[in-house]
Amino acid sequence: MPNRKIWLDGALVAWDQATVHVLSHSLQRGSLIFDYMSVHETPRGPAVFRLKEHVQRLFRSADLVGLPLERSEAEITAAIIETVRANPGSTAVKISAYLPSVEVDVVPLDDRVALAIAAYHPGEDIVAHKTVKPPLRPTLKVWIEKDVRNRRADIVPPQAKVSANYVSPMLAKWRARRNGYDEILLVDETGFVAEGPTTNVFLVDDAGTLCTPSEENVLLGVTRSAIIDIAKQDGIHVEETRIRPDELIAAAEVFLTGTTAGVWPVTEIDDQTIGDGGPGPVSRVLRERFHEVVSGRDPAFEHWLTFVNER
Repeated sequence: MPNRKIWLDGALVAWDQATVHVLSHSLQRGSLIFDYMSVHETPRGPAVFRLKEHVQRLFRSADLVGLPLERSEAEITAAIIETVRANPGSTAVKISAYLPSVEVDVVPLDDRVALAIAAYHPGEDIVAHKTVKPPLRPTLKVWIEKDVRNRRADIVPPQAKVSANYVSPMLAKWRARRNGYDEILLVDETGFVAEGPTTNVFLVDDAGTLCTPSEENVLLGVTRSAIIDIAKQDGIHVEETRIRPDELIAAAEVFLTGTTAGVWPVTEIDDQTIGDGGPGPVSRVLRERFHEVVSGRDPAFEHWLTFVNER
């Protein structure tokens, strides 16, 4: 059992005491919203990457799902910092807002929203205790999912990080993993490339332009927006546009971005080699630049870091 403390509605409790009833609304109905952010070691101590943006996205999810958060952005930010301080060595933070009450209907009679914040090391605290380990490769073999479409705005908007939004992608990725693929990409209702279950996608065309699906049909990834800003500062032309699956496969480079992934090159899609079969030059540069930013070695983007030990 991890020796960690979880912030639960204002108090730090032991890892195994942060529990919820099996019949709680969020467990039974999938109404839990969450956000996930990274913690990095820097010359000034541990820092949370783009904490403000993650908290703002949590509130956006709450608005889209209709969960009434009682605490302010400032209060939640302070609670995250407190939790990271209480859990040295953490590399990730997950914040969850959910309806803990036991309910009989899809509309809860008790709409109190509980808040839980966990700061931990995913590899050491969770993966190390599993008998099956996730595939961790330097590059990815990807399948474009043809049957399961991306989240639809007329059901639950794709911008909402709500647990119910992840069931269909989970089933599709599970199937792809059994067939030898590392990751999947989803398409939208009209067949254009959207995103991965927990990642955004970029391509580099033959002219060196960096392209990514426009934000209307994808989760507004915090790492996605960071890569766009970093690329623009480095003089790379960026376009947010519709991308067909065949355009993705024909690209010079493809990579995925995400809180856990950072910048993760894709070398194969639907059994076809991308580019020369290795990480391309733009992917390599952006991966290194991103690492410099999150580790506090780029003064231009230091404002993205919240140093948890500085008061």
